[in-house]
Amino acid sequence: MIEFINDHRESYGAEPICRVLPIDPSTYYARKARDAQPDRAPPRIQRDRRLSAEIQRVWDENFGVYGIRKVWRQLNREAIPTARCSVERLISQMGLRGAVRGKPVRTTVPDPNTASPADLVQRQFQPAQPNVLWVSNFTYIATWQGFVYVAFVIDAFARRIIGWRISRWLTPGRPGERICARPVCSAPQPRDRPMQHLQNRDVATTG
Repeated sequence: MIEFINDHRESYGAEPICRVLPIDPSTYYARKARDAQPDRAPPRIQRDRRLSAEIQRVWDENFGVYGIRKVWRQLNREAIPTARCSVERLISQMGLRGAVRGKPVRTTVPDPNTASPADLVQRQFQPAQPNVLWVSNFTYIATWQGFVYVAFVIDAFARRIIGWRISRWLTPGRPGERICARPVCSAPQPRDRPMQHLQNRDVATTG
């Protein structure tokens, strides 16, 4: 919001924009003064700035492989007492990420040569009653014994999961080959009205 006011204040003025937006002009001017004089910032913001610099240093010194837990432990080893939640918050704001062990999992490989089904719902995901539109997708969960794949179906009206299926395999020819179809079969079928089912890739097919 502050950036928006900065971008348009030359054309409309800061105070007229503040009257339209949910922000008091004094808040905007206080923020501008704080940016011009960092020592006027509240103690927490000043501490966050110092801690962000230390987090960046630890992350750079360890070749960008440290995540939240290791950065937090390293700071405490260096007599920089810090709460883990503070490190997690600042690392997220800074866009840093540690190395992840293991091979990355890719659940969807799009085929540009395959035509997508028609969008039968016209991007309208607010049906007037249950069992009119179902949305399905699947994801994976890391466990100590490997990955498991979970497919689920959600009723767009109730916003609740009405069917799911778990499999250890996603390879064609294995039981996981039909992992996305089985939740649809296990969900309660509508009796008195047509139903549309939205598959992965954001396209709709008839149920």
